[in-house]
Amino acid sequence: MSKETKEFGKWRSFFWPVHAFELKKVLPMFFMFFCISFNYTILRDTKDTLIVTAPGSGAEAIPFIKVWLTVPCAIIFMLIYAKLSNVLSKQKLFYAVISPFLIFFALFPLLIYPNRDLLHPTAFADSLQAMLPAGMMGFIAMFRNWTFAAFYVLAELWGSVMLSLMFWGFANDITRVGEAKRFYALFGIGANVALVLSGPCIIFCSNIRERVAAGVDPWGVSLYFLMSLVTISCLLIVVSYWWINKNVLTDARFYDSSEQVKKKKEKPKMSLKESFVFLLKSPYIGLLAILVIGYGICINIVEVTWKSQLKLQFPLANDYSTFMGYFSLMTGIVTVFMMLFVGGNVMRRFGWGTAALVTPIVLLISGTAFFGFIIFRGNLGAVLGMMGTSPLMLAVIFGTIQNIMSKSCKYSLFDPTKEMAYIPLDPESKSKGKAAIDVVGARLGKSGGALMQQGLIVAFGSLAAITPYLAIILFAIIGCWILAVKSLNKRFVALTSKSSEAEEQAASATAETASATS
Repeated sequence: MSKETKEFGKWRSFFWPVHAFELKKVLPMFFMFFCISFNYTILRDTKDTLIVTAPGSGAEAIPFIKVWLTVPCAIIFMLIYAKLSNVLSKQKLFYAVISPFLIFFALFPLLIYPNRDLLHPTAFADSLQAMLPAGMMGFIAMFRNWTFAAFYVLAELWGSVMLSLMFWGFANDITRVGEAKRFYALFGIGANVALVLSGPCIIFCSNIRERVAAGVDPWGVSLYFLMSLVTISCLLIVVSYWWINKNVLTDARFYDSSEQVKKKKEKPKMSLKESFVFLLKSPYIGLLAILVIGYGICINIVEVTWKSQLKLQFPLANDYSTFMGYFSLMTGIVTVFMMLFVGGNVMRRFGWGTAALVTPIVLLISGTAFFGFIIFRGNLGAVLGMMGTSPLMLAVIFGTIQNIMSKSCKYSLFDPTKEMAYIPLDPESKSKGKAAIDVVGARLGKSGGALMQQGLIVAFGSLAAITPYLAIILFAIIGCWILAVKSLNKRFVALTSKSSEAEEQAASATAETASATS
């Protein structure tokens, strides 16, 4: 082999570390993740718009929804999932999990939203608001707009259940450690291409006020189009999953079912109670839980403060949703760049530990800038006036930049490193541990931040008054997160050092065999 050929192969593997025969596995997984993330973006932006711009509501309602609705529903789901995972096949379990999402989001714009005035207890909520202190406004708003709160909960669970649990759980089952180092960053590109495309879709569906007839609710029309896209995407996810099971998992190059059966026989299944006891005794699972919970608390602390500024700048639902569409578009563009040129290369060149540290460090830097401006912007009024902008608009811009950076790091580095950490575990720890961490742990992370905000809001009366305290909490959580990454990295390296080298050699040998026979 010539020097030029070797050099070309080196650069090809740098940008596209996939062998030709592996496209049969990579491309459908890419498309499946694309569809799941496409829905996630639309649902994430829509749930915020529904709650923040609803009558008598605002960003203050979000912490109450996360604590009183999202966490209990996540726990209930985890219990049902653990039970179903013992009685259903993996394929039937996947279909059973996605069906409630498909039905609810298809019916929401057709039956639930048009009848919101009949379903919402507006008069009773008004009487409660007159009796309770101002700090309870978020709780009353959750009760007043309970159908919107239900939408918010299911949209939140979509991210945890379909993205984290179902897709990554499926990917971990059919992907080896050596493949994961090359594939996972590419899988994530599918999610962020979805961000780039879903942003314009949200903008188009939301920015229709001038195109609807007089007397027609423009936000109702926008919801109809947005949920139609979600429904179609759900159906494509089901088709992609079926195709992978039928055509990829029957190919011995990608999946050896006998190995999975052998692993399961070596470790008998435990009951739900025994699984929790096992997970609580596992330092590895505990450290992984700290990462997930830490991210959830940090992102929630920053996002709620940012969304309160967005509500002031964009009080109308269509305007708010349009801005979120632009936000998703920019997030997708930045994240695709991170995926292509940063994520996978950092992981391959510097290792798991360095890649996992990038997200908390970025959150620390960008969070410091955002909260610093919010806290001290009163001293910058004259300077901002000379610049021709308002403190409110600049706060929105700072928060937008912070959220774009934190989400792009999450998709390109945090998610792939987190999912890689599950691979060395035995099947029981991987399945039950992933369900507990990704569904309950992620929700506890976000609800933990929400609970802190909730208590502070009740005590001080508003989000603006509690901003300095939130900044202190953010920095403390990030410090714990960084320590957990360093400890987990030592354990991960110890578990994977032996198996990774053997799998890389096997993949290269398979590629050479495929090239020789073609």
